[in-house]
Amino acid sequence: MNNMNQMMKQVKKMQEQMLKAQEELGTKSVEGTAGGGVVTVTVNGHKNVQSIIIKPEAVDPDDVEMLQDLVLTAVNDALNKVDELANQDMGKFTGGMKIPGLF
Repeated sequence: MNNMNQMMKQVKKMQEQMLKAQEELGTKSVEGTAGGGVVTVTVNGHKNVQSIIIKPEAVDPDDVEMLQDLVLTAVNDALNKVDELANQDMGKFTGGMKIPGLF
């Protein structure tokens, strides 16, 4: 019975550490870029877009589709980097396992 209590304490401690790590992800941010940096998107660790910066040279009124593609590419780049960040931060708790809904 004592081993079970000890194990439950360890599980609870690990849960608390995981929650803290998830909260800390929200304070971190990554940047995704496209077009050699003419479009930059900043996303926090909770996958909330914080800013989109578009340099004037990326704006061509005759080619709006290219700008849309650049923004989409930069957003996806940033989101992929957030996934990498989350895997890095949370992986120490999950041993590399991908747990649905965790991050």
